[in-house]
Amino acid sequence: MAGYVMRPSRLDELDALMDLAHLSGPGFTSLPPDERILTERLEKSDKAFRRELDRPQSAKFLMFMEALDSGEVVGCSAVKAGTGVDQPFFNYRIITLAHASVQARRRFDMDALVLTNEFVGYTEVGTLFLKEGHRGNGNGRLAAQSRYLLMAAAPDTVSDLVLAELRGVVDDYGNSPFWEHLTSKFFRMSFQDADILSATSDNQFILDLMPKYPIYVDLLMPEAREVIGRCHAQGVGAMKLLEWEGFRFNRVVDIFDGGPMVETHRELIRTIKESRMVRLETGEVEDDAPFALVSSDRLPDFRTISARAVLSRDGESATLAPSDLDALNLKPGDPARIWIRS
Repeated sequence: MAGYVMRPSRLDELDALMDLAHLSGPGFTSLPPDERILTERLEKSDKAFRRELDRPQSAKFLMFMEALDSGEVVGCSAVKAGTGVDQPFFNYRIITLAHASVQARRRFDMDALVLTNEFVGYTEVGTLFLKEGHRGNGNGRLAAQSRYLLMAAAPDTVSDLVLAELRGVVDDYGNSPFWEHLTSKFFRMSFQDADILSATSDNQFILDLMPKYPIYVDLLMPEAREVIGRCHAQGVGAMKLLEWEGFRFNRVVDIFDGGPMVETHRELIRTIKESRMVRLETGEVEDDAPFALVSSDRLPDFRTISARAVLSRDGESATLAPSDLDALNLKPGDPARIWIRS
């Protein structure tokens, strides 16, 4: 029996989203604790799931994890159909510059940071957060992999190229070594103020204030150099899941906290490759049956659960407990998408 379901956020759930935003802590850029921003987020997600957008690439899907026994919202994850579509998406690419002198008999390479806006049109997966007490037991996988099952359910909306941005090293007080020793010198504002401005503007301020020339990494303070490409301690598990799916770090980092950007092709994402469409049936499912992720594979009522399932010998149907079909808002005979944990 499923204990949680991933389903679309609702317009009347601002309090739940604000709660998650406050709990996520400093540096979680996609969940700023701002009522206006989060209200807009809920509105955009509702339109995305209802397919009421003129431009599919503008879709921003936000899913909540709901505890089925209490109805409490305990986590979230999201899919942004197209980055850099509504506003620029700036990052630092790490390039290697060769230095050589015959006279000095020296030859060495040095890394430098270059401001880029190269992920235009990529689909982004992110906003993965779970409340303490609801982490573990496969819930992180449910929140993460639901995003890929959603992409499989709406292939016409998402890109062939997919990225994820991980929070960089930021302490409990919102201090970022990368920000303090580099980016703040050009913005002359706090990390939190820049974070909010980035979420509420067209990001022209970044283009206006950031340096247009390469910044040599060796000129930075050790505290800043050491965190380039490193993710927050709470994001280590998410990073491992992304790598398991097929994402790879390609030397691009966030301009605020230096956190890593990872990318892949949609066709290479493991959950999508290994999932299949089946017809659902109900019946008795043994306790030793394999765990599976099952999605309704339809919008607007997209839902995903983790439950034990029995796949038929021909692979065309799957048997679940009756309560699991109820959690999916499906009935026997309905189609669904399934990924079975091997």
